[in-house]
Amino acid sequence: MFLQNVLDQTIKKLKSQTANVITLSNLCLGGFAIVFGIHGNLRLSLLLIFIAALADRFDGMVARKFNIESDLGKQLDSMSDIISFGMAPALLLYQGILHEFGGPGSFFTVFYIGCGAFRLARFNITESNGYFTGLPITAAGCIATLSYLAIPYVPAYMFLFIMIILSFLMVSTFKLRKV
Repeated sequence: MFLQNVLDQTIKKLKSQTANVITLSNLCLGGFAIVFGIHGNLRLSLLLIFIAALADRFDGMVARKFNIESDLGKQLDSMSDIISFGMAPALLLYQGILHEFGGPGSFFTVFYIGCGAFRLARFNITESNGYFTGLPITAAGCIATLSYLAIPYVPAYMFLFIMIILSFLMVSTFKLRKV
């Protein structure tokens, strides 16, 4: 009887943290994407960002399935997202092409990160109503990351525009239905 209670309590505790563990996996993947990007391994960085996107997709699904949504989980998710879909894609594009523009390349790299942080902060203080306000940072980060593959085919200045457009879309007030 005692052993069964201990086992049940342990399973309950593990189940309650499953979504947070997946969220922390997202953060770690983004962190490793940054480290590999700094060391010039941009293709691995790109891959890790997309794997982080999968983890980000599943953490919310798990939280809803197990009915373990929490304010802590929401905050942790946002902190993970700024790493995996703010910092990592910005660094990927900076290392891949934006460094060629000097100051403007640096400015719009940091501007993108700032807009992503603003977007996440706004999301955290609003009630869920079935809509996103502005482009979610996960989508912006995936688009930025995907655009890295176009570097050999697209004029370099287009990447400045991509960063500017994604930045403004994240902080804009248009409504986008949640899927």
